Amino acid sequence: MSFAQSWDFTPGARVVADDLRQCSREYEWLEEPHVSPDGERVAMVAALEGPAFTMAVNGEAWETTFDKAWYPRFSPDGRLTVLVQADGDWTLAVDDAAWEEQYGYVWNTMFSASGDIIAACIQQDGEYGFSIDGTPWETLYENANQPVFAKAGNASAAVVQVKSLAQADVVTFQEGIFSVAVNGEAWDSIFVNCWNPVFDPAGKNVAATIRRSLYDYSVAVNGKAWAGSYACAWGPAFNPATGAVAAPVRKAGAWGMAIDDAMAWEPRFGQLWQQAFSPDGSKLAAIACVRFGEFTVAVDGTPWGATFPVVTDLTPSPAGARFAALASDHNTNFAVLCDGKVWDGRYDMAYAPVWSADGAHLALAVEKAGRQTIVVDGKAYPQSFDKCYAPAFSPDGKLVLIRALAGGKCHRIVAPVTAFTG
Repeated sequence: MSFAQSWDFTPGARVVADDLRQCSREYEWLEEPHVSPDGERVAMVAALEGPAFTMAVNGEAWETTFDKAWYPRFSPDGRLTVLVQADGDWTLAVDDAAWEEQYGYVWNTMFSASGDIIAACIQQDGEYGFSIDGTPWETLYENANQPVFAKAGNASAAVVQVKSLAQADVVTFQEGIFSVAVNGEAWDSIFVNCWNPVFDPAGKNVAATIRRSLYDYSVAVNGKAWAGSYACAWGPAFNPATGAVAAPVRKAGAWGMAIDDAMAWEPRFGQLWQQAFSPDGSKLAAIACVRFGEFTVAVDGTPWGATFPVVTDLTPSPAGARFAALASDHNTNFAVLCDGKVWDGRYDMAYAPVWSADGAHLALAVEKAGRQTIVVDGKAYPQSFDKCYAPAFSPDGKLVLIRALAGGKCHRIVAPVTAFTG
């Protein structure tokens, strides 16, 4: 679902919050701003006398106050969420309405793709799990980690400890104490370790990396382990078209790609990870180490020519079979890789790329000499800011929404792609 269909993409610029510094004088202090996806609202945790906390949205405070408030996040559909504590218990507040259920602790707010369902990790009486729209899993666990929430909003999962372990009880650990719980119900299979659970797009199937013994790594899908044994394995990914599962695996001292437990890319890389399919499942890309200290992107097993010390943020386009990624010299001198080519610009910092819906354009926020701006297809917007948030394209891909802070003001700018000329 694209919420951008309902956003205001009238070209032009306006100030959403006129003076955040003036707003701060109305409170004891304000924490960092968070801007809604459509750029219409600016939210900050606000401290009041007492101390007490609330949310200030476009300068106006919520009616409800809390003992503590942290981790404000906007859902994809524009609702404002914040984790809050009152009378020693924690819960989640959504647009100034708190969940009725309270917990010992709450963290890591997550959203369905449509934003209509909200999940969070919880701890209650020393046990851990999920709460979905305020309803906790029926079964909680003494250890739950690496939580994931299906994009469809219909399933949640986490790695869970299903056997208790006494201090220094190495024997029980090596027999297996971990599994994956889906909607609170653990797989029947138990492993020494589990990592990186992931859902398919429909939220009906889940895969995870497993370790059956100290030296036997593999992948399990819905609790059933691949027969293949590998020296190591990284997190799996589902092919969105076929449901096949791909995972980087290590054999004979090198990394390759296994798909449904059969080698699809021969083990010839020094490292291989963060694989991503194109939307139609026809192409598979991954970050690959082709030589020691030289990383790039490999598509269907063939690496791009340009290499860098670090490559991150592999991002497939939502249409077609294009891929982009960020590269850097160990967190300095950032560059953008797109379809095997390197953009001309170099930056002090660069943030996750964003594609237009048709896959024709690529945009991202970048920083140079302490100032930030938005770059589209390698060309910068002519104005710089104190801070830029992730850009967004209009549904037709012809306009770009810029959300930025400058001079204590929050700016909302809608500019045509042709305005990016730098």
